[in-house]
Amino acid sequence: MNDLNIPATQSTPAIESDVSRGVLVLRGDSYPENSFELFGPVIKWVDEYLVSSQAPLALSLELQYLNTSSVKAVMDIFDLLEAAHGESREVSVIWYYDARNERVGELAEEFKEDCTFPFEVVSR
Repeated sequence: MNDLNIPATQSTPAIESDVSRGVLVLRGDSYPENSFELFGPVIKWVDEYLVSSQAPLALSLELQYLNTSSVKAVMDIFDLLEAAHGESREVSVIWYYDARNERVGELAEEFKEDCTFPFEVVSR
């Protein structure tokens, strides 16, 4: 299984994975022209990781702005994590946000309410 290494642009986050450590990191703003083009490979990577390995998966988010289609894509990723957690897989999310950006903090808290797996929201 290959790692993801998608550099950030002005409108898309940096996306990096490390299969050997079971880590996926999304960092930056997310308002792509085509969210499926950006997030399709990420969703596929998460799904393949969860199918091919029993190792834990930790998702680290440092997303400061998300448009509606990015929110939907993140929800799709969380759905995969929720399903894996339901099968006793060790998955977790830490969402870091700028304390001055309350809107993103509130969004992260809303996501957290819908998830049963370990989910931290951390202001910086």
